[in-house]
Amino acid sequence: MPKKILMLLGDFVEDYEAMVPFQMLKMVGHTVHAVCPGKKAGDTVKTAVHDFEGDQTYTEKRGHNFMLNADFEKVDPAKYDALIIPGGRAPEYLRLNDRVLDIVKHFVESGKPVAAICHGIQLLTAANVIKGRTLTAYPAVKAEIILAGGKWCDVNETFSNACVDGNIVTAPAWPAHPEWIRKFLELLGTKIEA
Repeated sequence: MPKKILMLLGDFVEDYEAMVPFQMLKMVGHTVHAVCPGKKAGDTVKTAVHDFEGDQTYTEKRGHNFMLNADFEKVDPAKYDALIIPGGRAPEYLRLNDRVLDIVKHFVESGKPVAAICHGIQLLTAANVIKGRTLTAYPAVKAEIILAGGKWCDVNETFSNACVDGNIVTAPAWPAHPEWIRKFLELLGTKIEA
């Protein structure tokens, strides 16, 4: 059965972590509403491409303009079945928005599926909903997870694995898309026939 999924975005969201799940979830028949505080349907957010090129941290390049298809101000989280939180730099400032945090709390506390990746986990830590939960994220977010009462799920150095704890699936970065999105689809109850 198709689900209605909310995606929280902001300027300089990580390009692959927004574009790929948005397109894949729609491809399998789900409805995905991409929203951003202060913006409405038809507006765009700028994306950033983060890559792993052998430096001590990721590199960043300008990505695309991602068009939003719903209005943030009209979001009623009770009308959605699941939440997806991409990473990038957007979560760093989105976590300062009380309404964003209330939306995140609604999904986690109601047991609805939540998929967060990379720095997107910062919205979970800021919403104070991970105490006792096991999560992974981009390694720089590990301290925030622990300080928020969560447990660190050490996946692997390739960033290609995901971690599931109840209704939350997390991953360290876009190389984990195959496992992260597969596990999110499982939480949604989506069956894909080969």
